[in-house]
Amino acid sequence: MSHMGGHKVNDKAVSLLEQYEIEILQIRKGRGSILCDTKEGCLIFKEYEGNPEKLALIDEVLTRIKECSDVPVEQLIKNKEGGLFTEDLDGKKYILKTFFENRECNIKDPEECKEAVQTLAKLHHAMHFPDDSLIKEKLPDHSIDREFAKHNRELRKIWQYLKKKGQKSSFEILLLEKYPYFLSQSEQVQENWLNFKKAEDGGQISSEGRVCHGDYRYHNIIRQEKGFAVINFEKMMADDGIRDLGLFLRKLLEKNNWSVSLGDAVLEAYSKEFELSDSALTELYYRLAYPEKFWKIVNFYYNSRKVWIPEKNSEKLRVLWEQEKEKQTFLEQIFHTIP
Repeated sequence: MSHMGGHKVNDKAVSLLEQYEIEILQIRKGRGSILCDTKEGCLIFKEYEGNPEKLALIDEVLTRIKECSDVPVEQLIKNKEGGLFTEDLDGKKYILKTFFENRECNIKDPEECKEAVQTLAKLHHAMHFPDDSLIKEKLPDHSIDREFAKHNRELRKIWQYLKKKGQKSSFEILLLEKYPYFLSQSEQVQENWLNFKKAEDGGQISSEGRVCHGDYRYHNIIRQEKGFAVINFEKMMADDGIRDLGLFLRKLLEKNNWSVSLGDAVLEAYSKEFELSDSALTELYYRLAYPEKFWKIVNFYYNSRKVWIPEKNSEKLRVLWEQEKEKQTFLEQIFHTIP
């Protein structure tokens, strides 16, 4: 270890980093992390809260992407013992990864968004492990069926709670007013999706051996001279790539008032690299049709009742309601082939 940049940045990090075979030139504070400058480039050291067994799979997938795709992705760095994580005295786990120092994808730039989904499509080609049952067994399987069911149970529970509640804040009054619309929408989407799956050859919609990034948002898509690099694979899961595409699209469209032309261009960019089957498009439709943002607002409200900040959330709910018409128009126009 040579000299440290700045004052005693983090003695604990420094002592943990001594467990790696790297020469660190300087240490800096990053967002919830420590950045280490080395001769080989910048590394990032941060806490890992997931299942330690999952790291071996993440490592395997990242190595595979590096070998069979031209998308730059982070790589995990092993410590002197060959471990993928290092533990401190309190049992907290930390990981060391390669790092791309550049800005995030600009969500306001349609060209960048198209490029970001083309990058995603290339990733999805590389993240297909048809013959590896281990991946499927060990990774959490987050099927859309399970997700809809869980969200809807929560929505019904909170609806009952809200109706019984005595003194209501202005936010709760607004929430109560919009609840029936979104609750019925969420149940309708779930029912239609399950019917569609039953009709599709006995519900065999194949995501066999497919792995997705799990958190494909602009923060994790980093500008390179040519193309984008992708980071933060910790939420990786066994699910179809449609999950990633749906998340990216929804975030983008919420910020752009469900622009049909933008959504269309971004979808087309993805399809150029990765052909979307009819069932994949249908799944994407249901993922976007589900009132995810409403569920998020409700869930946040219910889990933080003790420190309730009404104004910001009333605002979110109002924006959601104002955008609902545009969202429905978007779904009708983009997915008009879906019954």
